[in-house]
Amino acid sequence: MNSHPHHYSLEPRSAIQSLGASRIREVANAGMGRKDVLPFWFGEPDEVTPETIRLAAKNSIDLGETFYAHNLGLPVLRETIAHYASQLHGATDVNHIAVSSSGVSALMLIAQLLFNPNDRIVAVTPLWPNLIEIPKILGAEVISVPLELNTSSAHPTWELNLDRLLQALTPNTKALFLNSPNNPTGWMISRAEQEILLAHCRKHGIWLIADDVYERLVYSTSTSALSCAPSFLDISERDERVISVNSFSKSWLMTGWRLGWMQIPTELMQGLGKLIEYNTSCAPVFIQRAGVVAIEQGEDIIKRTQTRYTAARNFLCARLSQPFFRDAGLIAPVPQGAMYVFFKIQGLSDSLALCKSLVTEAGLGLAPGSAFGPEGEGAIRWCFANTLENLELGCQRLENFLISKNTK
Repeated sequence: MNSHPHHYSLEPRSAIQSLGASRIREVANAGMGRKDVLPFWFGEPDEVTPETIRLAAKNSIDLGETFYAHNLGLPVLRETIAHYASQLHGATDVNHIAVSSSGVSALMLIAQLLFNPNDRIVAVTPLWPNLIEIPKILGAEVISVPLELNTSSAHPTWELNLDRLLQALTPNTKALFLNSPNNPTGWMISRAEQEILLAHCRKHGIWLIADDVYERLVYSTSTSALSCAPSFLDISERDERVISVNSFSKSWLMTGWRLGWMQIPTELMQGLGKLIEYNTSCAPVFIQRAGVVAIEQGEDIIKRTQTRYTAARNFLCARLSQPFFRDAGLIAPVPQGAMYVFFKIQGLSDSLALCKSLVTEAGLGLAPGSAFGPEGEGAIRWCFANTLENLELGCQRLENFLISKNTK
């Protein structure tokens, strides 16, 4: 006989119940176990981590490095990251660098560090759902400022309405979440926009939290040795209310390793160390060893990835802009960075239902725009970190699906 009192709730607290479940996962679950589905739904490369990085982890395990490490990360990894960040963004001291078990863990740690219940957080959307939901776990309120699709020229673009964002960043705002290059749209903030935003956030004491995970996946004609997206780190002081979050996942093809880092003011370090202790204690040593090798030997990997993704981006955007797709109502802006084409379909009001149908009826796995907030509805995200052959096959499946719908 069950002795538990029936009048006590067994549910999690209300803030957790109200979190949005991943709609990307919902679509992927519809296709799990099917070998005939082309998966472009997750933000993940189709290649395994390069061998040199894998060997570093294997060697570390073979040396018996299976014990706890410092909360803030191995000194050698923090120093390697500081040197790397200095090359990209100017002098960076190791005392501003903390290692985390993934980029998303870093975002959660920062939220735990800074946010109180009912704090007002502003986010530029559409946006990776984790960034929208993390503040809500802590009881904070998230205000969305959507990017706008400009179709006035021959080449449609996702653009930031800077005035609208500045109006949303009121003096009682705690923080701004900004992801550039952006997942899902591929939009990238300009240096001029960054300078205006930084000045505004300084004036009102607003924390500026930059998700810089895609900063190396840029498709401009940059002539610098280390091509990189514009960063707030380039124009800010090291000890002001600016935080950069980064990850090894995308640039070094290490999504499953779960290793990231933060660049933060030194005053936050002691509190951050406590929080890491109470969340994960530390990142595994052997994974951190792999991170050192990734940065030290990884520029060729990044260059090859940039070249490969540029070709994939150009191919997919050109293909989705062909007359058939244009006539079907597709608008496919060319992304400036990241690894996604976020295309609108005129008249689409339920992207989740469409993506589920694409999986079951066409064997095509794409991510619904509504997964990235209400502002993403009517659009679909296609991760192009894949071969041209697979991208072409995916386009054929999308075309055949749309033809079949129009002839019914």
